[in-house]
Amino acid sequence: MKTYNVTVPEIAIVAATRGIGGVGAGLLLAGLLRPDTRRTLGWTLLAIGALTTIPIAMALFGKREHPALEG
Repeated sequence: MKTYNVTVPEIAIVAATRGIGGVGAGLLLAGLLRPDTRRTLGWTLLAIGALTTIPIAMALFGKREHPALEG
């Protein structure tokens, strides 16, 4: 089994980036704003959420403990 040590701030960062991406996707699907504003804002938030998830995931997966190497 793979084990990860993740702190509360790291979990908060992951949740925030996922939330930003979700808000962006929601804006793309909703009809609450003018179409051009909605599209611009939606794609921007979705891109920010997706692009910030990549380095965060790499940092978290890089912290993985290797049980066979310990003790």
